[in-house]
Amino acid sequence: MRPVRSIVPILVIVATSGLAACGGGSQAAGGAPGGGAPPQVGVVTIEPQRTVLTTELPGRTLPFAVSDVRPQVGGILKERLFTEGSLVKAGQPLYQIDDSRYRAAHESAKARLAAAKATLTTARLKAERYASLRKDKMISQQDDDDAQAALEQAEANVQQQTADLETARINLDYTRITAPIAGKISRSFLTQGALVEANQDEALAVIQTLDPIYVDMNQSSAELLALRRAVASGQVGQDDDSAAATLTLEDGTKYPREGTLQFSEVAVDETTGSVTLRAQFPNPEGVLLPGMFVRATIVQGVELNALLVPQRGVSRDEKGNPTSLVVRDDGVVERRVLTVSQTVGSNWLVKSGIAAGDRVIVEGLQFARVGEKANAVAWQPPEQTKADSAAGH
Repeated sequence: MRPVRSIVPILVIVATSGLAACGGGSQAAGGAPGGGAPPQVGVVTIEPQRTVLTTELPGRTLPFAVSDVRPQVGGILKERLFTEGSLVKAGQPLYQIDDSRYRAAHESAKARLAAAKATLTTARLKAERYASLRKDKMISQQDDDDAQAALEQAEANVQQQTADLETARINLDYTRITAPIAGKISRSFLTQGALVEANQDEALAVIQTLDPIYVDMNQSSAELLALRRAVASGQVGQDDDSAAATLTLEDGTKYPREGTLQFSEVAVDETTGSVTLRAQFPNPEGVLLPGMFVRATIVQGVELNALLVPQRGVSRDEKGNPTSLVVRDDGVVERRVLTVSQTVGSNWLVKSGIAAGDRVIVEGLQFARVGEKANAVAWQPPEQTKADSAAGH
């Protein structure tokens, strides 16, 4: 039994040593409040900067101009002179209506004008002769008055026949239907042999001007009022870029051409509480088609002393308020409740809660404790770190 008794104290000593070792290791890993080094955190120093304010709004594309092609005289369609779905120019012939009766009417009007001019010549000569005879008192005043009235009537008849000839010429020209605007033409809704009437309800085709093209968007009246108040107070300025606009297409790709903001409605839609904004975009390649859903980014102004906090440095408390952890000058971590207005890229635009020069924690938030000290080091985005490493090699 003596060997067993000698082993027990040894086991107790080993177990005690092991517990001591385990306790010491745990204390070192956690960083004891009394003697451990403060945790290291990455911070961003907030500095005022010039920031372009934008807003992203959903929108629909609309043609710059739309025109229904309709006949202005009646008749039988003889020929279609365009390719369906093609681009047409203003004034380009599109349809030909049978012009035989309009050509005959034009010739008849021309003949009536010639007869009226001949009558006018006779009436003028007679009036001149009667005027001379009246001076010599060889005819009565009544005869002279009748000759002068006949001259005026002949002149009026020439004017009327001239107008009739012009009307006949216009109607003859209308038998050749031309494009009222330039743009892309639809399919033809009527074919050769169809009977058409002047100003009929049914269009022969539709032309849409797609270059440039419009994008209509809706913005809430509350956002518009907030922006106008900021501009009036001087917090937000307007510059040459204030009318710029860009587009994101339905598949998420960026439209390569920049547009300009045209106008906003002066009235608020009672049903939606929004105003309509319209932007104009160049569309030479025809990428944008009427009715497409897009997202437009509109430049609304410039804030000269904006305070931007990275989104990764902003969290929400139990009430949903945005908050950030800030390392004070004495190294102690402090929680700030923020007022944010909108996102600018990967940052929040902060209106209150943060001041210029504050060091906001964006990395190592899990190690920082409010009221305790932290070792603040300047944080670099991953892309910047990779670039610096590449430059060093």
